[in-house]
Amino acid sequence: MTRIRFDQFSKLFLEELLSPLGTVERNLEVPGEARFVDVWFIPSPQPPEPPIPLGLLGRIASATCLLEPFRNPPTAAEVRNCLLKLFLIQAQQQRQAKKQQISLPEADLPQLWVLASSLTQPQLTGLGTIAQPDWPPGIYHLPSLLRTAMIDISQLPVTRDTLWLRLLGKGQTQEQAIAEVIALPQTDPERAMALRLLSTWKITIDTDHPDIIDSEEQRLTMALSQAFLEWEQATENRGLQQGLQQGLQQGLQQGLQQGLQQGQRQVVEHLLRARFGDLDAQLQAIVPAILRLSPEDYTPLLLHLSRAELLDRFPAQ
Repeated sequence: MTRIRFDQFSKLFLEELLSPLGTVERNLEVPGEARFVDVWFIPSPQPPEPPIPLGLLGRIASATCLLEPFRNPPTAAEVRNCLLKLFLIQAQQQRQAKKQQISLPEADLPQLWVLASSLTQPQLTGLGTIAQPDWPPGIYHLPSLLRTAMIDISQLPVTRDTLWLRLLGKGQTQEQAIAEVIALPQTDPERAMALRLLSTWKITIDTDHPDIIDSEEQRLTMALSQAFLEWEQATENRGLQQGLQQGLQQGLQQGLQQGLQQGQRQVVEHLLRARFGDLDAQLQAIVPAILRLSPEDYTPLLLHLSRAELLDRFPAQ
């Protein structure tokens, strides 16, 4: 169960971070027998201005790549399967280039990045990995013809450059990264995005068979709880700031009240999206009725009631 929840979170997390930089596709099907790349990324020809400070992840995303996150150390079979997906995609691109009679330099072929919470020395030795001096500790390249690198997230230096990758780690590594996100300045746009995604992960854990949460997820939930509270507070604060601006034109008290309601509405809508995947017309219609309750009252209801129970409990407006 832990692995499935992590798989969902990691794909969404990477998609959100990398979308401003280029084209992201989750679960890309590769030729031949049914196989899927977790995250397929193609950088945009025109990088965003100003640059988005993604650090090491941004450097990885400077070229077309396959991203394969693993919650636990990948087995030999899993690594070979990742390599097979890479080779199949490379072969497909070379066939297309030949058909179109265009040149496809070796340097333009996609790169595979295996993002593992940790790696074992026998794995690194068996793969013939090489630590390159222009990359930080924890990154191991396979021989250059394979166009593949393994990342041991637990070995990455604790810096802002590695923060976004360390959020995909495990145990203390991940807990440290979550604490660093919370400590970022509230004006940091990446902080708001990361808190929202971490909150979604917490909601998934809380609502998806909470009776079978293992000890690892219990520790993770504790770390994510603070991120959820920070995200909820930040959302309401943004609403208040917008209310202050409105208040300059239509009366301070009215503007503040509208800002608070707007912030709480964003919280409710995010919780509904995290639970049910989409905010359709039926769910949108019950938001006003939910907002008549206090956050302390509506939050547990949104986390635990089913869709049918929510629609029955709150009349559409």
